[in-house]
Amino acid sequence: MTKVQNSKKDYSAALTMMNETSTTKTVAATGRRIACRLHCRNIRASSNLPGLSEIFARLESASILGGNSARSGASRFSYWAAQPREMFEFGPGQNDPFGKLQTALAKYELEADRRGSLPKGLFRGGWIGYFSYELGRYIERLSATAIDDIGLPLIRLCFYDRFIAYDHLEGSFWLIALQMAGDVEQPNEKLAALEDLLAESQSICVPQPVPADLEGVDFSRIHSNMSKDRYLRTIERIKGYIYDGEVYQINFSQRFECDYDAHGIELYHWQNHYNPSPHAAYIDGGGFHIVSASPEMFITIADSVIQTKPIKGTRPRLDEAGEGSNRAKNINAENFGELLASEKEQAELNMIIDLERNDVAKICLPGTRSVVQPRTIETYPTVFHAVATVAGRLRKGTIFCDVLKGMFPGGSITGAPKIRSMEIIEETEPTARGIYTGSIGFIGIDGSVCLNIAIRTIIIKDRKAYAQAGGGIVADSDPEAEWQETIVKARALLAGINSVQRAAESV
Repeated sequence: MTKVQNSKKDYSAALTMMNETSTTKTVAATGRRIACRLHCRNIRASSNLPGLSEIFARLESASILGGNSARSGASRFSYWAAQPREMFEFGPGQNDPFGKLQTALAKYELEADRRGSLPKGLFRGGWIGYFSYELGRYIERLSATAIDDIGLPLIRLCFYDRFIAYDHLEGSFWLIALQMAGDVEQPNEKLAALEDLLAESQSICVPQPVPADLEGVDFSRIHSNMSKDRYLRTIERIKGYIYDGEVYQINFSQRFECDYDAHGIELYHWQNHYNPSPHAAYIDGGGFHIVSASPEMFITIADSVIQTKPIKGTRPRLDEAGEGSNRAKNINAENFGELLASEKEQAELNMIIDLERNDVAKICLPGTRSVVQPRTIETYPTVFHAVATVAGRLRKGTIFCDVLKGMFPGGSITGAPKIRSMEIIEETEPTARGIYTGSIGFIGIDGSVCLNIAIRTIIIKDRKAYAQAGGGIVADSDPEAEWQETIVKARALLAGINSVQRAAESV
Protein backbone atom coordinates (compact mmCIF):
# COMPACT_ATOMS: atom_id res chain seq x y z
CA MET A 1 0.00 0.00 0.00
CA THR A 2 1.35 3.42 -0.94
CA LYS A 3 1.88 6.21 1.54
CA VAL A 4 -0.98 8.19 -0.01
CA GLN A 5 -3.31 5.20 0.35
CA ASN A 6 -2.20 4.76 3.97
CA SER A 7 -3.04 8.39 4.69
CA LYS A 8 -6.44 7.98 3.08
CA LYS A 9 -7.15 4.89 5.18
CA ASP A 10 -6.05 6.52 8.44
CA TYR A 11 -7.86 9.76 7.66
CA SER A 12 -11.09 7.90 6.80
CA ALA A 13 -10.94 5.60 9.81
CA ALA A 14 -10.48 8.45 12.26
CA LEU A 15 -13.38 10.42 10.83
CA THR A 16 -15.64 7.36 10.76
CA MET A 17 -14.99 6.81 14.46
CA MET A 18 -15.68 10.46 15.14
CA ASN A 19 -18.99 10.36 13.27
CA GLU A 20 -20.09 7.39 15.32
CA THR A 21 -20.10 9.46 18.50
CA SER A 22 -23.38 10.60 19.98
CA THR A 23 -22.58 14.31 19.70
CA THR A 24 -24.86 15.03 16.74
CA LYS A 25 -27.71 13.00 18.22
CA THR A 26 -27.40 14.86 21.51
CA VAL A 27 -27.61 18.22 19.76
CA ALA A 28 -30.62 17.12 17.75
CA ALA A 29 -32.39 16.06 20.91
CA THR A 30 -31.49 19.06 23.07
CA GLY A 31 -31.26 21.84 20.50
CA ARG A 32 -27.95 22.97 22.01
CA ARG A 33 -25.23 24.10 19.67
CA ILE A 34 -21.91 22.34 19.35
CA ALA A 35 -19.06 24.59 20.45
CA CYS A 36 -15.99 24.42 18.21
CA ARG A 37 -12.53 25.51 19.29
CA LEU A 38 -10.15 26.46 16.51
CA HIS A 39 -6.60 25.09 16.30
CA CYS A 40 -4.14 26.00 13.58
CA ARG A 41 -0.61 25.50 12.38
CA ASN A 42 1.26 27.72 9.91
CA ILE A 43 3.75 25.98 7.63
CA ARG A 44 6.11 27.47 5.10
CA ALA A 45 6.74 24.87 2.44
CA SER A 46 7.18 24.75 -1.30
CA SER A 47 3.80 24.78 -2.97
CA ASN A 48 2.59 22.09 -5.33
CA LEU A 49 -1.05 23.11 -5.57
CA PRO A 50 -1.98 20.64 -8.36
CA GLY A 51 -0.42 17.85 -6.30
CA LEU A 52 -2.43 18.86 -3.24
CA SER A 53 -5.61 18.92 -5.33
CA GLU A 54 -4.77 15.46 -6.68
CA ILE A 55 -4.34 14.00 -3.20
CA PHE A 56 -7.56 15.49 -1.82
CA ALA A 57 -9.50 14.33 -4.88
CA ARG A 58 -8.65 10.75 -3.86
CA LEU A 59 -10.49 11.25 -0.57
CA GLU A 60 -14.22 11.09 -0.02
CA SER A 61 -16.42 14.15 -0.70
CA ALA A 62 -13.53 16.46 -1.53
CA SER A 63 -14.07 20.19 -1.95
CA ILE A 64 -11.47 22.54 -3.40
CA LEU A 65 -11.80 26.31 -3.71
CA GLY A 66 -9.19 28.06 -5.83
CA GLY A 67 -5.88 26.27 -6.11
CA ASN A 68 -4.52 28.39 -8.97
CA SER A 69 -2.58 31.58 -9.62
CA ALA A 70 -5.70 33.71 -10.16
CA ARG A 71 -6.97 33.09 -6.64
CA SER A 72 -4.74 35.77 -5.21
CA GLY A 73 -6.84 38.37 -6.96
CA ALA A 74 -10.03 37.11 -5.34
CA SER A 75 -9.79 36.31 -1.66
CA ARG A 76 -6.08 35.55 -1.23
CA PHE A 77 -6.70 31.99 0.03
CA SER A 78 -7.28 28.58 -1.55
CA TYR A 79 -8.81 25.66 0.37
CA TRP A 80 -8.67 21.86 0.31
CA ALA A 81 -11.07 19.75 2.41
CA ALA A 82 -12.36 16.16 2.39
CA GLN A 83 -14.09 13.57 4.56
CA PRO A 84 -16.79 15.85 6.00
CA ARG A 85 -18.08 15.41 9.52
CA GLU A 86 -21.61 15.61 8.15
CA MET A 87 -23.55 16.60 5.04
CA PHE A 88 -26.69 18.62 4.33
CA GLU A 89 -28.67 17.98 1.16
CA PHE A 90 -31.98 19.36 -0.05
CA GLY A 91 -33.49 17.76 -3.12
CA PRO A 92 -36.25 18.46 -5.61
CA GLY A 93 -39.71 17.71 -4.23
CA GLN A 94 -38.79 18.50 -0.63
CA ASN A 95 -40.16 21.50 1.23
CA ASP A 96 -38.97 24.23 3.62
CA PRO A 97 -35.37 24.47 2.35
CA PHE A 98 -34.52 27.54 4.41
CA GLY A 99 -35.90 26.19 7.66
CA LYS A 100 -33.95 22.98 7.22
CA LEU A 101 -30.85 24.83 6.10
CA GLN A 102 -30.93 27.17 9.08
CA THR A 103 -31.26 24.22 11.46
CA ALA A 104 -28.12 22.70 9.93
CA LEU A 105 -26.13 25.94 9.90
CA ALA A 106 -27.06 26.74 13.51
CA LYS A 107 -25.79 23.42 14.81
CA TYR A 108 -22.19 24.60 15.25
CA GLU A 109 -20.73 27.75 16.76
CA LEU A 110 -17.16 28.96 17.02
CA GLU A 111 -15.78 29.71 20.44
CA ALA A 112 -13.66 32.82 20.86
CA ASP A 113 -11.16 31.94 18.16
CA ARG A 114 -7.56 32.99 17.92
CA ARG A 115 -8.26 35.70 15.36
CA GLY A 116 -5.06 37.47 16.25
CA SER A 117 -3.01 34.55 14.95
CA LEU A 118 -4.88 34.10 11.68
CA PRO A 119 -4.89 36.39 8.63
CA LYS A 120 -8.04 38.41 8.06
CA GLY A 121 -10.44 36.76 5.66
CA LEU A 122 -9.24 33.19 6.27
CA PHE A 123 -12.04 30.59 6.40
CA ARG A 124 -12.23 29.23 9.94
CA GLY A 125 -14.15 26.06 9.29
CA GLY A 126 -17.74 25.23 8.50
CA TRP A 127 -19.67 24.36 5.35
CA ILE A 128 -18.50 24.11 1.74
CA GLY A 129 -20.83 23.30 -1.14
CA TYR A 130 -23.30 24.74 -3.60
CA PHE A 131 -26.78 26.16 -4.17
CA SER A 132 -28.51 25.39 -7.47
CA TYR A 133 -30.18 28.11 -9.51
CA GLU A 134 -33.60 26.46 -9.06
CA LEU A 135 -33.50 27.21 -5.33
CA GLY A 136 -34.92 30.52 -6.54
CA ARG A 137 -38.26 28.74 -7.05
CA TYR A 138 -38.53 28.56 -3.25
CA ILE A 139 -37.88 32.30 -2.91
CA GLU A 140 -40.24 33.57 -5.59
CA ARG A 141 -43.43 31.91 -6.83
CA LEU A 142 -42.20 30.50 -10.12
CA SER A 143 -43.76 27.78 -12.21
CA ALA A 144 -41.47 24.77 -12.61
CA THR A 145 -41.68 24.23 -16.37
CA ALA A 146 -38.00 23.59 -17.18
CA ILE A 147 -37.21 19.87 -17.01
CA ASP A 148 -34.69 18.70 -14.40
CA ASP A 149 -33.10 15.86 -16.37
CA ILE A 150 -29.83 15.66 -14.41
CA GLY A 151 -31.44 15.34 -10.97
CA LEU A 152 -28.87 16.78 -8.55
CA PRO A 153 -29.66 18.11 -5.06
CA LEU A 154 -30.68 21.76 -5.00
CA ILE A 155 -28.40 22.30 -2.01
CA ARG A 156 -25.38 20.23 -1.03
CA LEU A 157 -23.15 21.39 1.83
CA CYS A 158 -20.45 19.48 3.69
CA PHE A 159 -19.30 20.39 7.19
CA TYR A 160 -15.52 20.11 7.44
CA ASP A 161 -13.76 20.13 10.80
CA ARG A 162 -10.29 20.20 9.22
CA PHE A 163 -8.79 21.54 6.02
CA ILE A 164 -5.69 23.04 4.43
CA ALA A 165 -5.52 26.67 3.29
CA TYR A 166 -2.87 28.30 1.12
CA ASP A 167 -2.09 31.98 1.52
CA HIS A 168 -1.18 33.24 -1.96
CA LEU A 169 0.08 36.54 -0.57
CA GLU A 170 2.46 35.13 2.04
CA GLY A 171 3.25 31.87 0.24
CA SER A 172 2.47 29.71 3.28
CA PHE A 173 0.01 27.01 4.28
CA TRP A 174 -2.44 27.02 7.18
CA LEU A 175 -3.62 23.75 8.70
CA ILE A 176 -6.96 24.30 10.43
CA ALA A 177 -8.76 21.90 12.79
CA LEU A 178 -11.86 22.31 14.93
CA GLN A 179 -12.08 20.67 18.34
CA MET A 180 -15.50 19.77 19.73
CA ALA A 181 -17.06 17.63 22.41
CA GLY A 182 -17.07 13.93 21.65
CA ASP A 183 -14.10 13.97 19.31
CA VAL A 184 -12.09 10.77 19.26
CA GLU A 185 -9.06 12.63 17.91
CA GLN A 186 -7.09 15.32 19.62
CA PRO A 187 -6.54 18.56 17.65
CA ASN A 188 -2.86 17.76 17.23
CA GLU A 189 -3.79 14.46 15.62
CA LYS A 190 -6.06 16.20 13.14
CA LEU A 191 -3.35 18.69 12.29
CA ALA A 192 -0.76 15.94 11.97
CA ALA A 193 -2.94 14.08 9.46
CA LEU A 194 -3.24 17.26 7.40
CA GLU A 195 0.49 17.83 7.59
CA ASP A 196 1.08 14.31 6.27
CA LEU A 197 -1.16 15.02 3.27
CA LEU A 198 0.65 18.30 2.64
CA ALA A 199 4.04 16.59 2.81
CA GLU A 200 2.95 13.86 0.40
CA SER A 201 1.60 16.39 -2.07
CA GLN A 202 5.14 17.67 -2.64
CA SER A 203 6.07 14.45 -4.43
CA ILE A 204 2.96 14.26 -6.63
CA CYS A 205 3.69 15.08 -10.25
CA VAL A 206 0.60 16.20 -12.17
CA PRO A 207 1.48 16.15 -15.89
CA GLN A 208 0.96 19.36 -17.83
CA PRO A 209 -2.49 19.07 -19.43
CA VAL A 210 -2.86 18.77 -23.19
CA PRO A 211 -3.48 22.20 -24.79
CA ALA A 212 -6.93 23.01 -26.13
CA ASP A 213 -7.79 22.64 -29.78
CA LEU A 214 -10.54 25.22 -30.14
CA GLU A 215 -11.03 24.55 -33.84
CA GLY A 216 -11.24 20.84 -33.19
CA VAL A 217 -14.54 21.11 -31.28
CA ASP A 218 -17.09 19.33 -33.48
CA PHE A 219 -20.52 20.70 -32.55
CA SER A 220 -22.20 18.07 -34.71
CA ARG A 221 -21.19 15.53 -32.03
CA ILE A 222 -22.36 17.70 -29.16
CA HIS A 223 -25.99 17.78 -28.09
CA SER A 224 -27.67 21.08 -27.24
CA ASN A 225 -30.90 21.41 -25.27
CA MET A 226 -32.34 23.46 -28.16
CA SER A 227 -31.89 23.75 -31.90
CA LYS A 228 -30.44 26.86 -33.46
CA ASP A 229 -33.83 27.69 -34.96
CA ARG A 230 -35.49 27.45 -31.56
CA TYR A 231 -32.76 29.59 -30.01
CA LEU A 232 -33.17 32.34 -32.61
CA ARG A 233 -36.96 32.30 -32.30
CA THR A 234 -36.66 32.51 -28.51
CA ILE A 235 -34.41 35.57 -28.76
CA GLU A 236 -37.12 37.29 -30.81
CA ARG A 237 -39.67 36.28 -28.20
CA ILE A 238 -37.51 37.74 -25.43
CA LYS A 239 -37.08 40.96 -27.40
CA GLY A 240 -40.87 41.12 -27.58
CA TYR A 241 -41.02 41.10 -23.78
CA ILE A 242 -38.46 43.92 -23.76
CA TYR A 243 -40.39 45.99 -26.33
CA ASP A 244 -43.54 45.51 -24.24
CA GLY A 245 -41.75 46.99 -21.23
CA GLU A 246 -41.86 43.83 -19.08
CA VAL A 247 -38.08 43.61 -18.71
CA TYR A 248 -34.95 45.52 -19.69
CA GLN A 249 -32.64 42.55 -20.08
CA ILE A 250 -32.77 38.74 -19.91
CA ASN A 251 -29.81 36.43 -19.38
CA PHE A 252 -30.65 33.57 -21.75
CA SER A 253 -28.56 30.41 -22.07
CA GLN A 254 -28.30 27.06 -23.78
CA ARG A 255 -26.78 23.83 -22.46
CA PHE A 256 -24.34 21.54 -24.25
CA GLU A 257 -23.81 17.85 -23.49
CA CYS A 258 -21.02 15.48 -24.53
CA ASP A 259 -19.39 12.20 -23.50
CA TYR A 260 -16.79 12.30 -20.75
CA ASP A 261 -14.99 9.25 -19.32
CA ALA A 262 -12.05 10.87 -17.50
CA HIS A 263 -11.81 11.87 -13.84
CA GLY A 264 -13.31 15.17 -12.77
CA ILE A 265 -10.07 16.30 -11.12
CA GLU A 266 -8.26 16.00 -14.47
CA LEU A 267 -10.59 18.58 -15.94
CA TYR A 268 -10.01 20.77 -12.88
CA HIS A 269 -6.25 20.54 -13.43
CA TRP A 270 -6.79 21.55 -17.05
CA GLN A 271 -8.91 24.58 -16.14
CA ASN A 272 -6.52 25.71 -13.42
CA HIS A 273 -3.60 25.48 -15.86
CA TYR A 274 -5.09 27.06 -18.99
CA ASN A 275 -7.96 29.09 -17.58
CA PRO A 276 -7.06 29.96 -13.97
CA SER A 277 -10.06 31.70 -12.47
CA PRO A 278 -10.30 33.54 -9.15
CA HIS A 279 -13.41 31.68 -7.96
CA ALA A 280 -12.59 28.22 -9.30
CA ALA A 281 -14.10 25.26 -7.45
CA TYR A 282 -14.11 21.46 -7.48
CA ILE A 283 -16.85 19.49 -5.74
CA ASP A 284 -16.99 15.70 -5.47
CA GLY A 285 -20.66 14.89 -4.95
CA GLY A 286 -20.20 11.12 -4.98
CA GLY A 287 -22.31 10.32 -8.03
CA PHE A 288 -21.36 13.55 -9.77
CA HIS A 289 -18.59 16.15 -9.93
CA ILE A 290 -18.55 19.91 -10.43
CA VAL A 291 -15.69 21.76 -12.09
CA SER A 292 -16.07 25.53 -12.00
CA ALA A 293 -13.80 28.13 -13.58
CA SER A 294 -15.90 31.04 -12.40
CA PRO A 295 -14.44 34.55 -12.44
CA GLU A 296 -17.39 36.11 -10.63
CA MET A 297 -18.00 36.63 -6.93
CA PHE A 298 -21.64 36.52 -5.80
CA ILE A 299 -21.38 37.55 -2.15
CA THR A 300 -18.83 37.83 0.60
CA ILE A 301 -19.70 38.52 4.22
CA ALA A 302 -17.13 39.54 6.81
CA ASP A 303 -17.73 41.38 10.10
CA SER A 304 -21.40 41.94 9.13
CA VAL A 305 -20.48 43.72 5.90
CA ILE A 306 -21.84 42.15 2.71
CA GLN A 307 -20.41 42.75 -0.75
CA THR A 308 -21.50 41.62 -4.20
CA LYS A 309 -19.40 42.04 -7.33
CA PRO A 310 -21.31 41.62 -10.60
CA ILE A 311 -19.55 41.23 -13.94
CA LYS A 312 -20.98 42.64 -17.16
CA GLY A 313 -18.53 42.80 -20.02
CA THR A 314 -15.60 40.56 -20.96
CA ARG A 315 -12.76 40.70 -23.48
CA PRO A 316 -9.98 38.16 -24.06
CA ARG A 317 -6.47 38.77 -22.78
CA LEU A 318 -3.39 37.20 -24.37
CA ASP A 319 -0.24 36.02 -22.62
CA GLU A 320 2.32 38.79 -23.10
CA ALA A 321 5.34 36.62 -22.26
CA GLY A 322 7.68 35.15 -24.84
CA GLU A 323 7.58 35.52 -28.62
CA GLY A 324 4.94 37.80 -30.04
CA SER A 325 4.79 39.77 -26.82
CA ASN A 326 4.50 43.12 -28.60
CA ARG A 327 1.60 41.85 -30.69
CA ALA A 328 -0.10 40.46 -27.58
CA LYS A 329 0.38 43.77 -25.77
CA ASN A 330 -1.17 45.67 -28.65
CA ILE A 331 -4.16 43.34 -28.84
CA ASN A 332 -4.62 43.48 -25.08
CA ALA A 333 -4.51 47.28 -25.11
CA GLU A 334 -7.12 47.33 -27.89
CA ASN A 335 -9.40 44.87 -26.04
CA PHE A 336 -9.02 46.75 -22.77
CA GLY A 337 -9.87 50.06 -24.42
CA GLU A 338 -12.83 48.60 -26.29
CA LEU A 339 -14.33 47.17 -23.10
CA LEU A 340 -13.68 50.40 -21.21
CA ALA A 341 -15.48 52.48 -23.86
CA SER A 342 -18.39 50.13 -24.61
CA GLU A 343 -21.60 52.09 -24.00
CA LYS A 344 -23.71 48.94 -24.29
CA GLU A 345 -21.81 47.13 -21.56
CA GLN A 346 -21.65 50.22 -19.39
CA ALA A 347 -25.43 50.39 -19.56
CA GLU A 348 -25.80 46.67 -18.79
CA LEU A 349 -23.55 46.87 -15.73
CA ASN A 350 -25.32 50.01 -14.46
CA MET A 351 -28.62 48.17 -14.76
CA ILE A 352 -27.32 45.27 -12.66
CA ILE A 353 -25.72 47.64 -10.12
CA ASP A 354 -29.17 49.15 -9.54
CA LEU A 355 -30.66 45.67 -9.17
CA GLU A 356 -27.99 44.61 -6.67
CA ARG A 357 -28.39 47.85 -4.70
CA ASN A 358 -32.07 46.99 -4.38
CA ASP A 359 -31.30 43.43 -3.22
CA VAL A 360 -28.70 44.60 -0.70
CA ALA A 361 -31.15 47.16 0.69
CA LYS A 362 -33.51 44.33 1.74
CA ILE A 363 -31.07 43.04 4.33
CA CYS A 364 -28.85 46.01 5.22
CA LEU A 365 -29.10 48.93 7.61
CA PRO A 366 -30.55 52.06 6.01
CA GLY A 367 -27.87 54.44 4.84
CA THR A 368 -25.11 51.81 4.66
CA ARG A 369 -25.74 50.61 1.11
CA SER A 370 -23.30 52.01 -1.44
CA VAL A 371 -21.37 51.32 -4.63
CA VAL A 372 -17.93 51.04 -3.07
CA GLN A 373 -16.24 50.35 -6.42
CA PRO A 374 -17.77 51.89 -9.56
CA ARG A 375 -17.29 50.26 -12.94
CA THR A 376 -13.69 49.10 -13.21
CA ILE A 377 -11.85 46.98 -15.74
CA GLU A 378 -10.02 44.20 -13.91
CA THR A 379 -7.25 42.10 -15.42
CA TYR A 380 -7.12 38.31 -15.03
CA PRO A 381 -4.78 35.74 -16.60
CA THR A 382 -6.94 35.17 -19.70
CA VAL A 383 -9.60 37.93 -19.72
CA PHE A 384 -10.51 41.50 -18.89
CA HIS A 385 -13.74 41.96 -16.92
CA ALA A 386 -15.88 45.03 -16.28
CA VAL A 387 -16.95 44.82 -12.64
CA ALA A 388 -18.43 46.91 -9.85
CA THR A 389 -18.83 46.29 -6.13
CA VAL A 390 -21.96 47.01 -4.09
CA ALA A 391 -21.79 46.77 -0.28
CA GLY A 392 -23.79 47.35 2.87
CA ARG A 393 -23.85 46.56 6.58
CA LEU A 394 -26.26 43.78 7.55
CA ARG A 395 -29.08 44.54 9.93
CA LYS A 396 -28.60 43.17 13.44
CA GLY A 397 -29.95 39.62 13.70
CA THR A 398 -29.71 38.92 9.96
CA ILE A 399 -28.94 35.25 9.34
CA PHE A 400 -27.51 33.61 6.25
CA CYS A 401 -30.91 32.36 5.07
CA ASP A 402 -32.17 35.95 5.13
CA VAL A 403 -29.27 36.86 2.85
CA LEU A 404 -30.06 34.02 0.46
CA LYS A 405 -33.73 34.95 0.28
CA GLY A 406 -32.85 38.57 -0.35
CA MET A 407 -30.02 38.11 -2.87
CA PHE A 408 -30.26 34.72 -4.60
CA PRO A 409 -29.80 34.12 -7.48
CA GLY A 410 -27.38 36.83 -8.54
CA GLY A 411 -28.88 39.55 -10.71
CA SER A 412 -26.07 39.44 -13.26
CA ILE A 413 -27.30 36.04 -14.48
CA THR A 414 -31.06 36.64 -14.39
CA GLY A 415 -31.79 40.04 -15.89
CA ALA A 416 -33.79 43.00 -14.71
CA PRO A 417 -36.25 43.25 -13.10
CA LYS A 418 -35.19 40.02 -11.45
CA ILE A 419 -38.50 38.25 -10.73
CA ARG A 420 -40.00 38.77 -14.18
CA SER A 421 -36.66 37.81 -15.73
CA MET A 422 -36.66 34.55 -13.78
CA GLU A 423 -40.20 33.82 -14.96
CA ILE A 424 -39.17 34.32 -18.57
CA ILE A 425 -36.06 32.16 -18.13
CA GLU A 426 -38.31 29.42 -16.75
CA GLU A 427 -40.61 29.76 -19.77
CA THR A 428 -37.90 29.81 -22.43
CA GLU A 429 -35.08 27.50 -21.30
CA PRO A 430 -36.15 23.86 -21.78
CA THR A 431 -33.98 22.29 -19.06
CA ALA A 432 -33.28 23.28 -15.47
CA ARG A 433 -30.02 25.16 -15.01
CA GLY A 434 -29.03 23.22 -11.91
CA ILE A 435 -25.68 24.37 -10.56
CA TYR A 436 -25.08 26.65 -13.56
CA THR A 437 -25.65 30.27 -12.39
CA GLY A 438 -26.19 29.04 -8.84
CA SER A 439 -23.40 29.52 -6.28
CA ILE A 440 -20.42 27.56 -4.94
CA GLY A 441 -18.31 28.41 -1.90
CA PHE A 442 -18.22 28.39 1.90
CA ILE A 443 -20.38 29.44 4.85
CA GLY A 444 -18.19 29.71 7.94
CA ILE A 445 -19.29 29.06 11.51
CA ASP A 446 -17.90 32.49 12.35
CA GLY A 447 -20.47 34.14 10.06
CA SER A 448 -18.11 34.65 7.13
CA VAL A 449 -19.32 33.76 3.63
CA CYS A 450 -17.74 33.59 0.19
CA LEU A 451 -19.84 32.34 -2.74
CA ASN A 452 -19.22 32.56 -6.46
CA ILE A 453 -21.61 32.82 -9.39
CA ALA A 454 -21.36 29.38 -10.98
CA ILE A 455 -20.69 30.39 -14.57
CA ARG A 456 -18.09 28.58 -16.71
CA THR A 457 -19.10 25.57 -14.68
CA ILE A 458 -19.24 21.96 -15.84
CA ILE A 459 -21.34 19.17 -14.33
CA ILE A 460 -20.04 15.62 -14.77
CA LYS A 461 -22.44 12.74 -14.21
CA ASP A 462 -22.95 9.25 -15.68
CA ARG A 463 -20.09 9.67 -18.17
CA LYS A 464 -21.58 12.89 -19.50
CA ALA A 465 -20.33 16.45 -19.19
CA TYR A 466 -22.74 19.38 -19.25
CA ALA A 467 -21.57 22.91 -20.04
CA GLN A 468 -23.89 25.90 -20.30
CA ALA A 469 -23.34 29.34 -21.80
CA GLY A 470 -25.47 32.43 -22.19
CA GLY A 471 -25.54 36.17 -22.54
CA GLY A 472 -27.54 39.26 -21.76
CA ILE A 473 -30.34 39.92 -24.27
CA VAL A 474 -31.36 43.57 -24.69
CA ALA A 475 -33.61 45.48 -27.08
CA ASP A 476 -31.02 45.79 -29.86
CA SER A 477 -29.55 42.28 -29.56
CA ASP A 478 -28.93 40.50 -32.85
CA PRO A 479 -30.16 36.87 -32.57
CA GLU A 480 -27.42 35.46 -34.79
CA ALA A 481 -24.71 37.34 -32.89
CA GLU A 482 -26.12 36.11 -29.56
CA TRP A 483 -26.07 32.53 -30.87
CA GLN A 484 -22.45 32.90 -31.92
CA GLU A 485 -21.56 34.35 -28.51
CA THR A 486 -22.85 31.22 -26.75
CA ILE A 487 -20.90 29.05 -29.22
CA VAL A 488 -17.68 30.97 -28.53
CA LYS A 489 -18.15 30.73 -24.75
CA ALA A 490 -19.06 27.05 -24.87
CA ARG A 491 -16.23 26.21 -27.27
CA ALA A 492 -13.62 27.12 -24.65
CA LEU A 493 -15.22 24.80 -22.08
CA LEU A 494 -15.81 21.98 -24.57
CA ALA A 495 -12.23 22.23 -25.86
CA GLY A 496 -10.98 21.58 -22.35
CA ILE A 497 -13.29 18.57 -22.01
CA ASN A 498 -12.07 17.21 -25.35
CA SER A 499 -8.42 17.70 -24.41
CA VAL A 500 -8.78 15.82 -21.14
CA GLN A 501 -10.83 13.11 -22.83
CA ARG A 502 -8.20 12.58 -25.54
CA ALA A 503 -5.43 12.40 -22.96
CA ALA A 504 -7.37 9.78 -20.96
CA GLU A 505 -7.99 7.68 -24.07
CA SER A 506 -4.30 7.71 -25.01
CA VAL A 507 -3.19 6.21 -21.69
